[in-house]
Amino acid sequence: MERTKSVDDYIAKASHWQNELRVLREILRTTELDEGVKWGSPCYTYDGKNVVGLASFKSYVGLWFHQGVLLQDKNSVLITAGDGTTKALRQWRMTFAGDIKPSVIKRYVEEAIKLAKEGKAIKPDRARPVVIPPELKRALRREKGATAAFSNMRLGLRREFSDYIADAKRTETKLSRIAKILPMIIAGVGLNDKYR
Repeated sequence: MERTKSVDDYIAKASHWQNELRVLREILRTTELDEGVKWGSPCYTYDGKNVVGLASFKSYVGLWFHQGVLLQDKNSVLITAGDGTTKALRQWRMTFAGDIKPSVIKRYVEEAIKLAKEGKAIKPDRARPVVIPPELKRALRREKGATAAFSNMRLGLRREFSDYIADAKRTETKLSRIAKILPMIIAGVGLNDKYR
């Protein structure tokens, strides 16, 4: 789905789950959260803090709790968004309309709001060292100006690029990712800048 500027636009352009998106949106709008769009998808915030996101995919519609790891999850509905890549984010995937239980969802959202009000959050580990994969090191050395451009980037951007390459399982995938990111590195553009 292409990037959107409003929640109405996001729902209108959704190729799947439009009715369910509307129902989930109405549940979220009954809370004190502010509605907006971040990273091209609906995002609900409290006092500027991301609390819950909303998105649809082919096989499911889901809620993303930005501090979901702190929720009690009494109904055992939350899953880790990505093993090893997210510490706090948890997803609630719904695979059919009957999975949407408004009172249960509202309870989870209210707990998430309470955590935001109390300032409870798992912070990203910004002290983690950057481990540059050997394939990326070689590519940076081969491309004129790439090593200097990479070195001049802030630590978080260098980590994003390094992790992006390291997370690829196949050599072909690593090489195609490197081809994609080298011009970005030279231009001083972060991997996820377009989503910020």
